[in-house]
Amino acid sequence: MLPRRLVGLAALVTVLAAPVLRGAPLAEDVTQLIVSLAPSWDAPRGKLLLLDRTPDGWRPASPVIAVLYGKHGLAWGRGVPGTEETGRHKREGDGRAPAGLFAIGTIYGDDPRLPDGADFPYHQVTARDAWVDDPQHPLYNQHVVIDDPANPPAWFEKHRMRVGDAAFRWRVEIRHNAEPTLAGAGSVIFFHIRRGPERKTAGCTVMAQDDLLAMIRWLRADRKPHYLLLPWADYPPRVATWGLPPVEAVQALAP
Repeated sequence: MLPRRLVGLAALVTVLAAPVLRGAPLAEDVTQLIVSLAPSWDAPRGKLLLLDRTPDGWRPASPVIAVLYGKHGLAWGRGVPGTEETGRHKREGDGRAPAGLFAIGTIYGDDPRLPDGADFPYHQVTARDAWVDDPQHPLYNQHVVIDDPANPPAWFEKHRMRVGDAAFRWRVEIRHNAEPTLAGAGSVIFFHIRRGPERKTAGCTVMAQDDLLAMIRWLRADRKPHYLLLPWADYPPRVATWGLPPVEAVQALAP
């Protein structure tokens, strides 16, 4: 196995500050945050915004981006410690996107290198790559690179990562159910290119190609980017306890 691994828009709106809560799930050294808010738990679509943490607070780094989630909406995922919640939880095959706070992992793609202007850990997907989504498999929800594609393990073909599929040309890993992995709690969660403006997913967050490329160019590993996905009504109660940007910083995402 291999290790896991926009262009910023100029001067946008007001700087928005939030009190720092030490020990909150959103660490102080996280200075890039992707926030997506849905109208409700069962909504298959919502809005997304890229935010930069500056010395004065949180500043938008993108316009509002339209996104699609799982066809059945959202369910609680397994992300950053301290964000565990009661209620409906993501399960393999439930058609729901994992809600919560997640680190961003490696970018995977078909191309030999990232788009111009991007600088982030990257892995080119080939005929040797798989991502296991069988809860009974010991490598469940793990990226695997086999030695010899001409003589693959019996399980490999079913879990092989697609190459040449336009929707998966670029995939940004959302670290759901990753450390540790719980069998059956959901796998293979990415940002990727949507197949159409109404085509929901099995659990990923998808958007138009230009929007995804802008996100990829914006991401920087040393800024420890994270992804927050919640229904709109569940955001304000977690601002203080999770250390999130103030509601005013994400008001553009209101339903």
